[in-house]
Amino acid sequence: MGLLLAVALLVAGGLALAYRNHGARPVPETGPVGRATPPTPLRPRSRISVLVLNGNGVAHAAGTAATALLGRGYRHAIPTDAPNLDYARSLVLFRPGWQREAERLGRDSRIPTVVPLDGRVAPAYAHVPLVLILGAN
Repeated sequence: MGLLLAVALLVAGGLALAYRNHGARPVPETGPVGRATPPTPLRPRSRISVLVLNGNGVAHAAGTAATALLGRGYRHAIPTDAPNLDYARSLVLFRPGWQREAERLGRDSRIPTVVPLDGRVAPAYAHVPLVLILGAN
């Protein structure tokens, strides 16, 4: 009976904590011993390469955006044309494990749409973790 009561108190305490923090900052994940695990730090821009694709057909759009990213400290920004030049909106794509860096790239580039990469990048760019596609907006 004591074990059941202890489990019920733990569950109730967790619910109370979740309710108290609702709308506030997220509750940190816990490690195997129940202590909060600190978030992994973002990789520095100086260690990140970005493929910048012109998907809107405007001359020099990818080159201009790549130059701006280099100015923000990104290691490489590789400008080229997208396979299609009719993207309606700009977006940032990322490989698994790179979502937080992609969200930062989105903020740096003022592009709110950040989605996982679906594998449609040319094999020559397989090493690049982030792709920025410039659309009409």
